[in-house]
Amino acid sequence: MPDYAAIKKELEGIAVEDNPALVRQKSRDFFWYSPILKAQLENVTGDLVVSPTSEEEVIHTLRVAYAHGAPVTPRGAGTGNYGQAMPLSGGIILNLAGMDKIKSIQPGKVVCEPGVIIAQLDKQTKAHSGQELRFHPSTAQTATIGGFIAGGSGGVGSITWGGLRDLGNILRLRVVTMEAEPQVLDLTGWDLQKVSHAYGTNGIITEVEMPLAPAYDWVDVLVGYDDFMDAVRFSDALSHMNGLLLKEVAPVAAPIPYDYFTRHKPYLRDRGQSVVVIMIAPHAMDPFAAFVAQQKGEILFRSDMVESMKGIPHAYELAWNHTTLRALKVDPTFTYLQVQYPSPDHVAKVGKLVEIFGDEVPGHLEFIRFDAAIQCAGLPLVRYTSEARLEEIIRIHEDNGCPIFNPHRYTLEEGGMKQTDRTQLAFKQQTDPKGLLNPGKMIAWDNPDFDFNAGKNYLFPGLAAMGV
Repeated sequence: MPDYAAIKKELEGIAVEDNPALVRQKSRDFFWYSPILKAQLENVTGDLVVSPTSEEEVIHTLRVAYAHGAPVTPRGAGTGNYGQAMPLSGGIILNLAGMDKIKSIQPGKVVCEPGVIIAQLDKQTKAHSGQELRFHPSTAQTATIGGFIAGGSGGVGSITWGGLRDLGNILRLRVVTMEAEPQVLDLTGWDLQKVSHAYGTNGIITEVEMPLAPAYDWVDVLVGYDDFMDAVRFSDALSHMNGLLLKEVAPVAAPIPYDYFTRHKPYLRDRGQSVVVIMIAPHAMDPFAAFVAQQKGEILFRSDMVESMKGIPHAYELAWNHTTLRALKVDPTFTYLQVQYPSPDHVAKVGKLVEIFGDEVPGHLEFIRFDAAIQCAGLPLVRYTSEARLEEIIRIHEDNGCPIFNPHRYTLEEGGMKQTDRTQLAFKQQTDPKGLLNPGKMIAWDNPDFDFNAGKNYLFPGLAAMGV
């Protein structure tokens, strides 16, 4: 057992918190979106919160932690949904929110520290040179850029730019290793895939270089349809319109908008109306309106036509996992899934699953660019009854050609990879030889022979010891 009193003493000069209530607070993310993770991770907590404000303090913290054999779990704002920022073995929570400097803004790129809040980063780049990040999560008002890179995959803007996995959507990452004498590595090109979406298991990000795109005063639009599949077909056709500059296209099935989009409810006719949540550049509004008319849609709301947006959420705060959050606030029996509908027959796949599940799995899609082709990802709500039924719903999706990126698992592999990522594992062996960075999140490290076909989810031994 590491001597945390000694660790605290050796970290003098760096902000350290050991109040159990505050440590527990920083030991949690939005894992409770999943009733399964809620049961598994409810009692997880760290021992210390360490809040460095510079790369030098990160290096010193990791040096001390390594010497004492203390696990280290990095976190930004804790807005992730899979327990990826939760310390399964206790230890040090490395709170990087204080590393929030923007170092340079240049044509086409920004360099900053990992703790910068994404909305603040966009605000600064827009004021400086009329630029913004290519895409961001729906939690942009609270999420950090480092947390997004370490735990996210895409978001608002992925309809044009794809996801973090696409070469060029991250330019450079500066990473500190977990060794007796930590190294500082600058990663570019294909090497970035070793640490992006790796939950901080193989290096601590201390600097980020991201590409920028021209910024616009995006217009939020809601388009209504009486039939969800009509909304899906419209969304697909819209996403294929080369001349319309889009940032967000998300069809959401009735009755979700009427029941849970409370600030937009006055603009909706009734519970039977499905909506498409859209963000579009101002100069594209006239041709867009003509397209909606041709597609027999109904423009219900335009942010450029209301007197004030005060109290009305951004369109992106109705989309991605904010859709789930709005439903959960009203009805905590909901959960959700993450589904891929591969092109070119993605619309037909959606139709088939809507036919199978009906109101048990209300539809919510996000149209994105995936390997240069338009397709959709799903974040459907699920009316949760039991773990067995949830597993059955997952199996039916997969049997119909729609892979699930399972948000009810806390490991890298079960959440999407479904196999050992040799590159990330080899990099972890190099950068974290004792396995102290975010232990329990990479199955390949703990159990390279784990059988993914056995139908059982992986349980980290540290959690098993807690009696989960």
